[in-house]
Amino acid sequence: MAELATILIEDAVRGALKEDLGRAGDITSAATIPQGRTARAVLRARSPGTLAGLAFAREAFLQMDRKAHFEARLEDGARLEAGTEVASISADARAMLSAERTALNFLCHLCGVASATAAFAAAIAHTPAKITCTRKTHPGLRAAQKYAVRCGGGSNHRFGLDDAILIKDNHIAVAGGVGEAVRRAKAFAGHLVKVEVEVDTLAQLREALEAGPDVVLLDNMAPERLAEAVSINAGRAVLEASGRVTLETVAAIAESGVDYISSGWITHSAPILDLGLDIDI
Repeated sequence: MAELATILIEDAVRGALKEDLGRAGDITSAATIPQGRTARAVLRARSPGTLAGLAFAREAFLQMDRKAHFEARLEDGARLEAGTEVASISADARAMLSAERTALNFLCHLCGVASATAAFAAAIAHTPAKITCTRKTHPGLRAAQKYAVRCGGGSNHRFGLDDAILIKDNHIAVAGGVGEAVRRAKAFAGHLVKVEVEVDTLAQLREALEAGPDVVLLDNMAPERLAEAVSINAGRAVLEASGRVTLETVAAIAESGVDYISSGWITHSAPILDLGLDIDI
């Protein structure tokens, strides 16, 4: 699994620490802990799930104490059980406690995204379909959240407006139709840029296929309608299903024969995974 570039992690963590430290720094730790005191601690999972975001936690402690020692016990993507030790930390005590919440905020959230993705992936493992994310990410955290999706066994959709063309209903309305929008997009795109179009009906699907898109997004279609779409498509384009995707519905959607199932929920609404930092006394 490809790791995130260090500069992306550093910048995200630095911004979070600056927000938390504010104008005067951690006055609680400064007031209660003698200067120069060191501490050891363990990061533990308190709930079962999938690990993601260790590098963000490590960076939080290192930015507060460049001499901190962070020893990971597992790698991102590992399965966690309640009580699993994720990492141990040795650092200046004030610095450790100042970094604690930032480290846990990243780790708990990204583990939550990975765990939600893993649950969806497990539910469709008996099919060739893959779960994928969307652009419905938290501002400033897109790269991190999409990395967590990969840790959970999912795949990534486009990262932004600039790396693929996705023609949605409002584009179609302005362009004057599905076919016209796809033709214009193909004339505009370079040879490395994929063209995807969203359709709501089988009639739109037929019109889209005549124009030759790379991918068709089948929006809010029931599994029976999706199966019809797969038959009509006959392998001409990659098919992606989206809308009303839950753990209860995802298996039936996958069994229709679509190639990908996209979910915004796995990034924008996945619950955190509970992890904690326990000082070793």
